[in-house]
Amino acid sequence: MSTVTQVREAFVQLWGALGPFWGVSPTTARVFGWLLSQPEGGDAEQIMKALDLSRGAVSMACRDLRNWGLIFPEKTPGSRRVFYRPETDLEKVTRNVVQIRKQREWDPIREHLSDWIPELKADSSPEAEVFLERLKAIEALVTMADTMAEAFLKGGSVGSFGFKVLAGAGRAATTARSAASGAAASGAAGSGPAPAPRAVPDDASASRSNSSTATGGRAATGPEG
Repeated sequence: MSTVTQVREAFVQLWGALGPFWGVSPTTARVFGWLLSQPEGGDAEQIMKALDLSRGAVSMACRDLRNWGLIFPEKTPGSRRVFYRPETDLEKVTRNVVQIRKQREWDPIREHLSDWIPELKADSSPEAEVFLERLKAIEALVTMADTMAEAFLKGGSVGSFGFKVLAGAGRAATTARSAASGAAASGAAGSGPAPAPRAVPDDASASRSNSSTATGGRAATGPEG
């Protein structure tokens, strides 16, 4: 098995495990991971063979990925086979994922909160007051996340703090750590044993030394004439 094949298999398994974190099934995530690992993508037959999936599973996964804007189907002229090309711009991938998750999760939460909070405000009971404050805290958090998502989706500060810049900073930090580790290892190998610490004289020894120095200094000077 070649190195590329080994890394590809490990990558596809990891991508599949991470799928639920961005809202898709492990199978759908594995298909996208496999397509990402290919130079140009692949067709359904190749995906079925590589991942040991049924035609139905591949069809469902590719439909989900199309809906997320993560793959682009292309028909081969003169053939019924469809070739799937993955979106390789990871910033666009992140935008698409954020957009779908926002529509599916954050928007419904905000809509429900906008109904529930006025209803609780009309209830003067202590229980309603406590519940109201907690819903207000949730609304503030969701609103903050939604505002950040909107800014990201509209290209807000991506030029300065986008995914590509963060990824580049991560690679730079990894390179710096590797260089520092290598320098430390080289220094440890070539430095030899550490020098013994200098002895610090106690107060009595220091007093005798100072007294002797002062006496010797007067003797060398000689009597004053």
